[in-house]
Amino acid sequence: MSVFATLVERLADLLQPLFGASAAAAAIVLFTALVRLLVHPLSRAAARGQKARTALQPKIAELRKKHGKNPEKLQRAVLELHAEEKVSPLAGCLPGLLQVPAFFLLYHLFSSETIGGRANVLLGHELFAAPLGGRWADALGEGGLLGGPGLVYAGLFVVVAGVAAFSYRLSKRMMAASPALPAGGEQVAGLGAVTRVMPFMSFFTLVTVAVVPLAAALYVVTSTTWSVVERAVLYR
Repeated sequence: MSVFATLVERLADLLQPLFGASAAAAAIVLFTALVRLLVHPLSRAAARGQKARTALQPKIAELRKKHGKNPEKLQRAVLELHAEEKVSPLAGCLPGLLQVPAFFLLYHLFSSETIGGRANVLLGHELFAAPLGGRWADALGEGGLLGGPGLVYAGLFVVVAGVAAFSYRLSKRMMAASPALPAGGEQVAGLGAVTRVMPFMSFFTLVTVAVVPLAAALYVVTSTTWSVVERAVLYR
């Protein structure tokens, strides 16, 4: 943790001449962008995998017609088809999973009073008037919706809502173009309901931003925005 804190502190020092008191916030945004840049090759691979899985749908439909009365044989045939085409059904999960440790490191860093036995100086940094270690509830308690910290969160909520709306439209378009099917090609009980809910998942980011420390919220907002733009480019 202390190594991670040092990295954030040094990034903040480098950005101090440009961003002043908000240098630590800018360092978090830059750190998030670096994480997403490192994960980008996996995102590109996931996009290629998604396109390949979509291209396999006609062949899977043929296998369903051929083995529809034998679910086990159908599933085995579909898995063999994926293996032959070198398409992994799980490739799309990796980019998201690899970002989880970075988020929790930031969350813990800006939730801890001390780091390595010394006071956590990062908690004293702000984004404009809002402390990076504070939460939306703290902002409301200090000045209400129209106070300095409250307005910072209002700005974040506007950004998140805009990104979520764009993500919703993008998800609906992608799902219409390539309907998801399980490996065996059969509709799983409850899958239809999950599919209908999926486009709305991006709006849950609003809840995340409201309850986590502002530093972690900045990571979420930056990463979510990157994800939506990346998907729009890679899946166009």
